[in-house]
Amino acid sequence: MEVLVAVLGALAGMAALGGAWAALSIRVVQQWQRGVVFRFGRVREQIRSPGVVVLVPAVDRLRRVNVQIVTLPVPAQEGITKDNVTVRVDAVVYFKVVDPVRATVTVQDYQFAISQVAQTSLRSIIGKSELDDLLANREPINQGLELMLDSPALGWGIQIDRVEIKDVALPESMKRSMARQAEADRERRARIITADGEYQASKQLSEAAQIMSATPAALQLRLLQTVVEVAAEKNSTLVLPFPVELLRFLESATEAHESTVEAVESALETEKRQAADPGADQRPAD
Repeated sequence: MEVLVAVLGALAGMAALGGAWAALSIRVVQQWQRGVVFRFGRVREQIRSPGVVVLVPAVDRLRRVNVQIVTLPVPAQEGITKDNVTVRVDAVVYFKVVDPVRATVTVQDYQFAISQVAQTSLRSIIGKSELDDLLANREPINQGLELMLDSPALGWGIQIDRVEIKDVALPESMKRSMARQAEADRERRARIITADGEYQASKQLSEAAQIMSATPAALQLRLLQTVVEVAAEKNSTLVLPFPVELLRFLESATEAHESTVEAVESALETEKRQAADPGADQRPAD
């Protein structure tokens, strides 16, 4: 009986020792992680894949590295553009770890390092760019910023996936100046459109005037159409346009009538003188 108790005690001790060994040696690496193993302080070249990882207790140490794409906001940086405008620009950097060993051994905190490099690169790219490019042509600036970050990041085992400028903050005085410029440009385009419309209308009116001059009755018909359109509005006052051509016609008719009247009066006076003195025309002149 004592032997059985001793055997059971030994088995229980071995089970406890095995459980402790398993607790110290078995680790789990998640799907979005990679495991870097240090043995006596030296890094092992073999990267541990997701799943169960067996370590040597008290010898190996496991460090998990996240290989997901990290979204890192870059704080707003103030700088002077190439055309001497003070702006504040913030950006966002998307990156991921492609070499967990380098990201663990080469740099102490790769996220902090990428953040500092992104801030200095953003200030540098602001000084090389103009305001119009920052506002409307950001794609080349994003590519240039990405190239500036790639140079140190590749040595740290990090791949820059994307860099984008989020917002450009302008001074209030510059906003007012841009608003006045936009308003002036819109007013200029409105004047051009109005002038172009008047030019096209004048061409059409000129052609219509030529057609109406060939047919005088068309002018009267157009006048009657205008009267009908105005009368359809049920207005108490009717403004009737009087064509200048009609005034000229009446003036010429009046002048012709006056000349005819003068000719008739002159003929009557001549006849009266002849009737009063029939031989007046036959006397020789003195």
